[in-house]
Amino acid sequence: MAGVKRIALIIPTYNEADNIERMVAELYEAVPNLHLIIVDDNSPDGTGRLADNLWGEYPHLEVIHRRGKEGRGGATIVGFKRALSAGAELICEMDADFSHHPAELPRLIEKTSEYDMVIGSRYLASSRIVNWPCLRRLFSKLANLYARALLGIPIKDYTNGFRCFRRCALQAVDFSAIDASGYVVLSEIAVQLHRRGLRIGEVPTIFVNRKRGESNLSRAEIVNAFTSVLRLWWRYQRGGPLKKNYNCH
Repeated sequence: MAGVKRIALIIPTYNEADNIERMVAELYEAVPNLHLIIVDDNSPDGTGRLADNLWGEYPHLEVIHRRGKEGRGGATIVGFKRALSAGAELICEMDADFSHHPAELPRLIEKTSEYDMVIGSRYLASSRIVNWPCLRRLFSKLANLYARALLGIPIKDYTNGFRCFRRCALQAVDFSAIDASGYVVLSEIAVQLHRRGLRIGEVPTIFVNRKRGESNLSRAEIVNAFTSVLRLWWRYQRGGPLKKNYNCH
C-alpha cells in the first residue's frame, strides 16, 4: 500500500487565505502522514502567514516563501526539489482552491503502484467538470487535443495540476532545461518523462471551478496556450531525444 511510503504534497499558493486552513485540515484527514509543502508567492492577502500559523498544529507542514508572484510552474519546481531533498518517495501536487479535492488524493497515490506519474484527468469517461463556462470548457478541450497532436504523449489532460510522481520519475526530470514558469511546465515535465520511457497514467477526477473570483478567457491567454506548446515541441525536436528507458523500476 502506497500509504506507508513517505509522501510529500506541493501546493503553490497566491491569495488563498479563504481556503488554506480548510484545505490543510482536509488534506491531513485524507492522508495523515503527509509532508505538506506550501510554496507561497508572497500573497498580499496573508496566505503565507496563515500557513505559517498552522505549523504547530501540523508539524509535518512546511512553508516556503517566495519574493513575489513568479508563476505556478516555478513554485511547483521549488517544492519538488525540496521534497526530493527531504527523501520523499512519492511527490504529489495540487491547487489550493478546491478545484482538486483532498479526498481524491489517495486514489492518485494508489495508482503510483502501476505508473511513474499519475494525472487526475478531467477528460476521462467518468470525470466531471463543474461550474466551468462553456467557452472555458471548449478552450481547455481544444488546447489539450492540440497538445496531444503536437507532443504525442498518450494522455488526455496535459494541463491539470493534480498529479502524483514516484521519486525516481522526478529524479529523471532535467529541471535546468525548463525555462517556463506557468502551466506549460506541466506539459514539459510530461514530455521529458514520456521521452525517457516512463509510465504515465490517468485517473478520473471531479474538477470544480473555483468559486471566488471571475475566470475571464482573454485573447492573450488563448494565444499563449497554443504558442507555448509549439515552442515546447520545437525545442525538444531540435534538441534531439532524451535518454530513453530510464530505470525507474
